[in-house]
Amino acid sequence: MGIQDFLEENEKKELLRFTTAGSVDDGKSTLIGRLLHDSKNIYDDHLASIQNRAGSADGSVDWALLTDGLKAEREQGITIDVAYRYFSTPKRKFIIADTPGHEQYTRNMATGASTADLAIILIDARNGVLEQSKRHAFISGLLQIPHMVVAVNKMDLVDYSQDVFESIKEEFSAFAAKLMVHDLRFLPISALLGDNVVNRSENMPWYEGEPLLALLETVHIASDHNFVDFRYPVQHVLRPNLNFRGFCGQVASGIVRKGDQVVALPSGKGSRVKSITTLDGDLDEAFPPLSVTLTLEDEIDISRGDMIAHRHNRPKIGRHFEAMVVWMDEEPLDREKTYLIKQTTRTARVMVDKIHYRVDVNTLAKRDADSLKLNEIGRVIFTAYKPLAYDLYEKNRATGCFIIIDEASNLTVGAAMIIEREPVEKLPASMMRGVNAISERAPQQGVTRNERAERIGQKPVCLWLTGLVSSGKSEIAYQLERQLFERGLAAKVLDGGAMRRAMNRELDFKSEDIAENLRRAAEAAHLLNDAGLIAICSFVSPIASLRGQVREIVGEACFLEIFVDAPVEWCAARDQTGLYEKAKRGEVDNLAGVDLDYERPQAPDLRLQPDRVGIDEAVGQALALLEQRGFLPAPE
Repeated sequence: MGIQDFLEENEKKELLRFTTAGSVDDGKSTLIGRLLHDSKNIYDDHLASIQNRAGSADGSVDWALLTDGLKAEREQGITIDVAYRYFSTPKRKFIIADTPGHEQYTRNMATGASTADLAIILIDARNGVLEQSKRHAFISGLLQIPHMVVAVNKMDLVDYSQDVFESIKEEFSAFAAKLMVHDLRFLPISALLGDNVVNRSENMPWYEGEPLLALLETVHIASDHNFVDFRYPVQHVLRPNLNFRGFCGQVASGIVRKGDQVVALPSGKGSRVKSITTLDGDLDEAFPPLSVTLTLEDEIDISRGDMIAHRHNRPKIGRHFEAMVVWMDEEPLDREKTYLIKQTTRTARVMVDKIHYRVDVNTLAKRDADSLKLNEIGRVIFTAYKPLAYDLYEKNRATGCFIIIDEASNLTVGAAMIIEREPVEKLPASMMRGVNAISERAPQQGVTRNERAERIGQKPVCLWLTGLVSSGKSEIAYQLERQLFERGLAAKVLDGGAMRRAMNRELDFKSEDIAENLRRAAEAAHLLNDAGLIAICSFVSPIASLRGQVREIVGEACFLEIFVDAPVEWCAARDQTGLYEKAKRGEVDNLAGVDLDYERPQAPDLRLQPDRVGIDEAVGQALALLEQRGFLPAPE
């Protein structure tokens, strides 16, 4: 076989990435050294150099020296940094990440394991399952590593006892049952002596499985990759001349072909794939991990950080998401700070809304937490300042993870995996901090609300008009504003549609965005009332608990809930927004009255039925309510 044929054959081999993890002195680096040596993947001069350094009385080789490359590692006899090693066999190519075992370097372990297809968790047969073994197994499960091999090492020091092996297997299996591990295997080995590493051990005839190398060569990984959901984060827009405009990047998941219908996110603009270009010529299709340049049939505004996906298979788009976070910085997570996150090729500022809990990795118990310290893991709610295109990590590892960056130091301080959100029943915690602050804020040093109200001669109040889209809320609100203006009073309408086109234009109709839309409206109404003005708010606000929180923000004393009660058929017939038609075509989600239940107010201050009495009469009833409650003087 010529060198060219050899290189081509080697290029076609399947690549397996695996990581070693476990507690200190469990023998991770020794195992890798033995694996490299017995599979004949060490150069003679390299082997000679570690033999000369070994200095042991019996002349044995310290296999850990093959991977512990830092001087501090050799001096202390521990792994500190992640060491990567590459080797191949006739059947497969491998990339090994030898990760630290010490708790202090858990963050390094998470980094090394983040791209692994398989994790080898080493356990010292003498010590059994330790806390750090559980910690690394938990992180491996959290990272959704598809395959896990528990290698019970140093079996030679327990006389190759099957009972010891079975006891450890039983204990670890009980712990792993709580983890997200789909393929779990157990293997008794002696890394130092080579038992069951490359060759079957004659010292453990009771073990009938494969040695480690055979397992690594045969474990099935082809189905682990996501070839269904096409995701293409744009890294660079290529414009070498006026006739070519391409979008460069790496296919994160899925398959794309010429002629496919695609959309650019978050804009949602669509086109078709015109060509898939590489340095070696055009391709008919592309798949992970190919780096290519896509050209589209239409001129679409796309820039770095945007994502291209198939038209009918899109990731989630949103600003609010939850994630499991591994904290990697000496400085604890600060809920009052904003951070940067890097997700695929997109960078965004985020704030921490709430820390649900911290995980005790020894027991997997959930603990209350106000922060996360170095190497701690917790469930955190984030709000980004601009929308992200993402998938759940369990569905797509490429688009479901991100790193957290400190804005001041530019250091990576955390790694996170996006998970399914809990149902939105309340406004996010950081938003509610603003709510609570209304009643707790320090006495004002400037002009008070009462002084402003007395100066302009009116009582501030918030009228919250709730009802279905096109139920007449906005018409009633604007006519009511005009009537108050004619009486010499100062009022301002806050209309849901207008706010979505302006300050809330990045929000959609997901439940979390509905909550954020109402929070902003309630805060604006509160500011108008503080200025002594009458706020007239027209919002669908379909969820009763959120309307209750709006009432808290504005203040019970000056909040009136007005239910504009009209049948959905009447609303759809007079709809000018087009939302009902879009909802029927599946282009809009969570439209109240169509695919989202509208929770009717149980005890509103006023119930209006414009489909029966008309808009003018409904406005008159609202004015009468204001007079009855003392917010307006009766007309002379």
